[in-house]
Amino acid sequence: MILPSRSGTERRFADRREAGRELADQLKSYRGRSDVVVLALPRGGVPVGFEIAEALGAPLDVFVVRKLGMPGHPELAIGAIASGGVRVLNEDLVHWYQLPDRVIEAIADEEQTELGRREREYRGQRPPIRLGARSVILVDDGLATGASMRAAVQAVRAHQPARVVVAVPVGARDTCQAFADITDETICARTPEPFSAVGLWYRDFSQTTDDEVRDLLQQAYGRVPAPQR
Repeated sequence: MILPSRSGTERRFADRREAGRELADQLKSYRGRSDVVVLALPRGGVPVGFEIAEALGAPLDVFVVRKLGMPGHPELAIGAIASGGVRVLNEDLVHWYQLPDRVIEAIADEEQTELGRREREYRGQRPPIRLGARSVILVDDGLATGASMRAAVQAVRAHQPARVVVAVPVGARDTCQAFADITDETICARTPEPFSAVGLWYRDFSQTTDDEVRDLLQQAYGRVPAPQR
C-alpha cells in the first residue's frame, strides 16, 4: 500500500517525532500484536521508530545500514551494506564508472567497521531481536534513492520473517512504488512532487545524535522488553 500526498505544497513535519506519530496512524492494524517488531535505521529513523513502537506497543531495535559512497563523491551511493553481511550494489553506477572490485571492497571494509561500531554503541550487550516468523516493520525518516532500505529489506528477509513492512513518513514516489515489489507492504505517508530531498519536508532535520539513539532505545526497552532470541 502506498499513500500519496494530498498535494505538493503540504506542510512540513515539525520533526522526526511528529512524523513518527503521524506515520503510526497508518499502522494501526499492527497495534497490540505480539508478533510485531519495529526496526529503525539509525540514526534518523530511530526517533520515528520510537513513536511507532510506542503507539503499537511493540519492541524497538536498530537495524544498521551503511551507504557505500562513490570515491571522491561520498554523497553518491553506489550501494549499501546491512547487519547480517548483506551488500547491495547499484550495478548501473558500478558499470558506468568502471569501479574495480578492489575499490568496492575497500569502501565496504571501511563501512563494515563503522557498522559494527554502531551496533555495539547503540545496543550494548543486548542481543538483536529474533526476527523469524515475526512481522517486521522497517522504519526510516524518509526514502530518497532507497539504497539503504533496500539492503535492510534483503538482510531482514534472510531471517525468514512472516512479513516485511517498510514504513516512512515521506519518500520519492518512484522509490516508494519500487519497494512494493520487495516488501509485503510499503507505506509512504507522503509522496510530494517535486520531492528533491527528505530533509526539505522537516522544519527541524537536525542530525540525530548517538546519545539520542541510545536514550530512545533504552526507553523503549524498558517499556516493552525485546523478545528473546
